[in-house]
Amino acid sequence: MNSKLLADYSLEELEALVEKYGQPKFRAKQLFEWICRGEEFDGMKNIPRSLADALDGDGYYPQGVKIVRTLTSKKDGTLKFLYGLADGNVIEGVLMKYKYGNTLCVSTQVGCRMNCAFCASGLDGLIRNLSAGEIVGQVIAVNRMTCADGERGVTNIVLMGSGEPLDNYDNVCKFLSLASDSRGLNISRRNVSLSTCGLCDKIKQLADDGFSPTMTISLHAPNDEMRRKIMPIAKKYSVADIIDAVKYYFDKTGRRIIFEYSMIEGNNDGEDCARQLAALVKGLACHINLIPLNYVEERGLGASSKKNIYRFMAELEKRGVSVTVRRSMGSDIEGACGQLRRKVIGNENN
Repeated sequence: MNSKLLADYSLEELEALVEKYGQPKFRAKQLFEWICRGEEFDGMKNIPRSLADALDGDGYYPQGVKIVRTLTSKKDGTLKFLYGLADGNVIEGVLMKYKYGNTLCVSTQVGCRMNCAFCASGLDGLIRNLSAGEIVGQVIAVNRMTCADGERGVTNIVLMGSGEPLDNYDNVCKFLSLASDSRGLNISRRNVSLSTCGLCDKIKQLADDGFSPTMTISLHAPNDEMRRKIMPIAKKYSVADIIDAVKYYFDKTGRRIIFEYSMIEGNNDGEDCARQLAALVKGLACHINLIPLNYVEERGLGASSKKNIYRFMAELEKRGVSVTVRRSMGSDIEGACGQLRRKVIGNENN
């Protein structure tokens, strides 16, 4: 590997690396464990100083993500993190606490090139992809900050922060392998969800490559005409293409599909849209998650009223569709993707 970030390395890749420094393979396991605990070289107590100094001298570094700001919701205890990367870029994430465990929303890119009409992440375009170690580094950093007195930190992961995960395919696949490694973070693959705006060829490839996170589709409209107005990717992939891709994914993995549907006032929240949506998913092993829209000042789209959301939900239920309304969390700490990063960058430029 050419990467100098050791969090990018699997255990087997670390074994090859330490052998180049004349060290036995068991040193790699020690390194791997320390990296997963969020330690820097100085804190790795059983690593020879000579090895640590040699790696450091050659430009290697264990951690590539640091928490530089934390906001706590007074409403529900949700934590919002601003992370600093080694190159000076910043990304963000959200830790949501539920009865069943703690779910961390992680970013996969700095910025995003999908430019969906309701999202803050795409306002600056795509800056760069995150490496696998930078994605897993978010989990490591939050574990290190929140684990205390035997508590378990992050138990569930959603690839739903800044960026389109399938637009960073190779690094996301490696992240899935690193995060689920029983010798490291040991997060069950069944506890990982991947949210995509619908890169259909990559959805199929993910299943073919043996990965099976819960597939969450950012649909947000029941037809192509409406979807193209709010999601530029819809000009490449039709709604029919998405349905074909998720059927393929389900057949290969057996995992139920989740459709995310942000409720936008006067746009996609009418009863006719609900009827179209019900017809679209008929016969699929799926669940629909209705999302009260987080307001993004630069986008100007309004959230549907509670009355409209629950009327929409009732129309779906009447037609036998599994549906819930997502509980809004972190609204008082700019919980939506990209909002905190935009605010920080804006303040720095003023």
